[in-house]
Amino acid sequence: MITNSQGLSPDQASLFLEVIDASLRIKRREQLFSWLQGSCQYLFPHEVLICGLQAGNDQEFNFERFVSTRYLTDQNIADAIQNDGVIGRVIDSWRGTRRPTLVADGMVPGDFGIYVVPFAESPGALKEIELQNIAAHGQGNRDGGVSTFFCFSRIPGQLTANHAYLLELLVPHMHTALIRVFCNSAAQSEAADHGIGQITLREREILQWVHNGKTNGEIASILEISPHTVKNHVQNILRKLNVQNRSHAVLRASQLGLVKS
Repeated sequence: MITNSQGLSPDQASLFLEVIDASLRIKRREQLFSWLQGSCQYLFPHEVLICGLQAGNDQEFNFERFVSTRYLTDQNIADAIQNDGVIGRVIDSWRGTRRPTLVADGMVPGDFGIYVVPFAESPGALKEIELQNIAAHGQGNRDGGVSTFFCFSRIPGQLTANHAYLLELLVPHMHTALIRVFCNSAAQSEAADHGIGQITLREREILQWVHNGKTNGEIASILEISPHTVKNHVQNILRKLNVQNRSHAVLRASQLGLVKS
């Protein structure tokens, strides 16, 4: 963990707490976008954020983009994330240092302890592709677990050590939020593939009580319906989840986010 002798200003510290609190409620892509354009934007102003998600050390990053400027094109981004593109080279640098990485016109390459400037682009090169500057950092498992990478661009003003410090604070929470969005999207996709979206609200309610360890008779008493009706709902649930028994149904439902622990 890096340190910054200046720390956060009182306003930044207050905003940081708001950002962290809001990040805990992110489950979908649109929520992630709203968060990035809301409290996160006030703490770390930017017009472009490119997020990379890597499932293992031998896998390439899959990129998501969150852009609020009309100038940046898909081709600009596609060129930048190539291995020989500016973001591709920033990622290569970060893999070696695992520290915040800054690139901008006029910044001298070097290791500055709390951040790294890996190379100097030719004057105006970043402006030509509408990025202007880059402040990037990532998070991941060196042994092949999920890694994430976050590249902020079009940041107002000069890049400083404070940007690096903010990246160290923000990226672990951005990592967690992005993984949560990814897992939730994967579960929804898998559920749709298996027709799980057809499970009714009543069946989900019963499934939750099964998850809580209640018998058919107990569920019937709680919901004020007959045990026979509960049994029919349970059979429908097993069929829709393509499982053989209640235990398997609970496990499957937990994996797909259909029940609350």
